[in-house]
Amino acid sequence: MTPFPDARIHLVDDDAGVREALAWLLRTRRLVSDAYDSAEAFMASPAWAAEPLVPSCVLLDVRMPGMSGLALFERLLAQPWQAALPVIFLSGHADVPTAVDAVKRGAFDFCEKPFSDNALVDRVEQALAQSAQVIAQRRVRRDLQQRLDSLTDRERDVMDLVVAGLPNKLVADQLQISVRTVEVHRSRVFDKMGVKSAVELANILRGT
Repeated sequence: MTPFPDARIHLVDDDAGVREALAWLLRTRRLVSDAYDSAEAFMASPAWAAEPLVPSCVLLDVRMPGMSGLALFERLLAQPWQAALPVIFLSGHADVPTAVDAVKRGAFDFCEKPFSDNALVDRVEQALAQSAQVIAQRRVRRDLQQRLDSLTDRERDVMDLVVAGLPNKLVADQLQISVRTVEVHRSRVFDKMGVKSAVELANILRGT
C-alpha cells in the first residue's frame, strides 16, 4: 500500500510509449498519474491553474517539440505554490548537464534514460513526501492567518504585549485600560488562537 493514496503524478513527455510505461510502473506502486503529451497540454490542464491540495509531483521530459521541459520548469518556478509540486526531470544522456543545472535551480532531481524502475519510483515517493510536507505547512500558515484575522484591533494590541512577556498590569498601563479588560481580551485571544498560555501563543506565532 502506498503511503500516498491520494497523490497525483503528472507525466509530461511527448513519447506515448514512455508515458504508458511510466503510468504502468506507477500503478505497480498504486500511484495515480495523469499524462500529457506536451508542456502546452500540461499548462492547459486544471493541474496547472491551482495550488496542489494533495501530494503531487511532475515527471518532466527535458527535450520535447514546442515548449521544452526546461522552459516549462521556468514557468513553474514563477508559480507561488511551486514548492508543493516537485519536478523530476527525465533526461537522455545528452541532456544530463541541462538536468543537473535545473536541479541546482530548484528541481527535485533528474533520472537519466533508461532509468531504473525502482529507483525512479523511490524518488517519486520522496518527492511526494516533500510535497505533502509543504502542503501541510501551508495549511498551518493559512489556519494561523485566519485566526489572526479574527482578532479585533484591541485584541491584537493585547496579544502583542502578552507575547512580549508583559504581565497584565503593565499591559493595562501601556494601553491605558483596566487590568480586568486586559484579562478579558487575553482570554478571548487565547480562545481564538486555540492556546492555553502565553508561551504556547508565542511559539505558534514563531512557527514552532
